[in-house]
Formats: sequence, structure tokens, C-alpha cells
Amino acid sequence: MKDKTIDYILRTTWLTVQKMYNEEAAKFDSTMATGFTLLSIDPENGTPSTALGPKMGMEATSLSRILKTMEKRGLIERHPNPNDGRGVLIHLTEFGKEKREYSREKVLTFNEAIRNNISDEKMAHFYEVSELIMDMVSNKKIYNKK
Repeated sequence: MKDKTIDYILRTTWLTVQKMYNEEAAKFDSTMATGFTLLSIDPENGTPSTALGPKMGMEATSLSRILKTMEKRGLIERHPNPNDGRGVLIHLTEFGKEKREYSREKVLTFNEAIRNNISDEKMAHFYEVSELIMDMVSNKKIYNKK
């Protein structure tokens, strides 16, 4: 693996994980994107629609499509935000909370399986390297515009 680029390893690893999650979600007529969205919504208080995109690292148009589908499936409801008259809060329905719990279990199972096969030291290095990459990319330390 040493001759492969870092971005290649990141991309192919993520695509493999994404495929695994989509295969699991398909068993319940869902998708990984729906599960990720369910996990990003506060199950008790709801989440402002404007905060959801940045929280998930998604563009508004992609998120809008997912939310429309989730609303049609009865997973979420939109309510006016009492703290911001212009805003909307996304709330989970009871069905949405059930599906959220299922998604949560799948994520925890994945995490447990990985942790059971990788030492604490290697996991600490993984998190350290991941945080460094995110910092470098987020703070434009790689392709610095002059």
C-alpha cells in the first residue's frame, strides 16, 4: 500500500465503507445518506435545517433532496423554528427515531469491529493523522492561494 497515494487510500476506503453501509441500509429500503442524516438530527429538540448541511459537510441542494425523500417516507417533519421566525426545525417522527436507532446500531457495530481488530495505539495514530489532514485541507495549507 505504500506506493499508493494518500488520497487514493482515503477515497477507496471510504467508498468501501459507504458500499457496506448502503448494502445494510438497502435491507431496510434505505440508504447510507438517510441513515447519516437521521444520526445528525437531534432526536429530542430537532435541528435547524440551516445547521444540518454544515454539520454533515453537505451542500444544501443534496441535503434538500434527501430531506424531501425522508419527509415523504415519514421519517421527519418540518416545524417553524420558535427562535427564528424565518427558520425551520427538522424533527424526527417516531418512525424516524426507530430508523435512527437502527442506523446508530450499525455504526456502533462497525466501530466495535474495527476497534477489536486494531490496537489502541494504532487507533490513536489514525485519529491523529485524520485530524492533521482535515486541518491542513480546511485551513488551505496545501494549495495556498497567493
